[in-house]
Amino acid sequence: MASNGLSLLRLTFLGTSAAAPTLQRNVSGLVVKADSELFLFDCGEGSQRQMIRYGTGFAVSRVFFTHFHADHYLGIIGFLRTLGMGGRTEAMQLFGPVGAKRILSAALHLGIEKLAFPVDIVELNGDECLPFLGLSVCAVRADHRVPALSFVLKENSRAGRFDLEAALRLGVAPGPDFGRLQQGHAVQNKYGETVLPTQVMGERRKGRILAISGDTRPNPLFAQAAAGADVLIHEATFSEEERARAVQTKHSTAREAGETAQLAKANRLLLTHLSSRFHMDTSPLVGQAKAGFQGTVEVANDGMQLEIPMSDMGV
Repeated sequence: MASNGLSLLRLTFLGTSAAAPTLQRNVSGLVVKADSELFLFDCGEGSQRQMIRYGTGFAVSRVFFTHFHADHYLGIIGFLRTLGMGGRTEAMQLFGPVGAKRILSAALHLGIEKLAFPVDIVELNGDECLPFLGLSVCAVRADHRVPALSFVLKENSRAGRFDLEAALRLGVAPGPDFGRLQQGHAVQNKYGETVLPTQVMGERRKGRILAISGDTRPNPLFAQAAAGADVLIHEATFSEEERARAVQTKHSTAREAGETAQLAKANRLLLTHLSSRFHMDTSPLVGQAKAGFQGTVEVANDGMQLEIPMSDMGV
């Protein structure tokens, strides 16, 4: 039987600006709370202050870097120092594309004192799925100017709904045996007969999917990996009028973000990594993304929190 998924899957945007911070937006950072675990995706300068400001806590177990342009990783230096001063002893895992060991090792040695907790740096090629408790994180090669990754979080499927009336009809005693059936174990009813989980449990339910593009040109590999995403977060650095600039710098326009979400058949698109020229009025980007995508389109803002609800769809 597949292991169950999560109770909670919550996003908190720490930074949604491209290249440099503005008054309204910090540079890239996203916290994902998966039950008791905190995952951090990118860690731009000032991310730890944003974590304090938006109440995410510092108990991060793993950090995933989409790439190593400064606006996506410089904040890790101060963040790790703060964790060390706070008495952290638990190991930290850092994941990133090729070059992660060289770049992050140099970052770890900035400062005076040695970190008091172990840090494990893992380089990803962009074709891995890493299993964690209740979910997996899959890396996909992105199309950017330097080695870069997109990430897709896939929650494990969850048990189907428990049919109380069926259990009672089959003579199962209320109490612990109900729980055993929901956990996938057979029980004995009051007549001494065996009752199987399949007799009282509905079809397993689909796990949630969260897709994070990072900095990239439109990428069919990412759309394929993100198929059916509940939430797809995509960079929208440029408007459609600046598509030539997007091509030159290996970024995406808002329209292209929408087209990627449409290709993935995602339910909801969140635009991020916005140029400073849109820090006041993001409506042009929303309109352009909607031209390419039939689902819900929103612009992510710093401090925005979103819980992805559980699905009742079958696997």
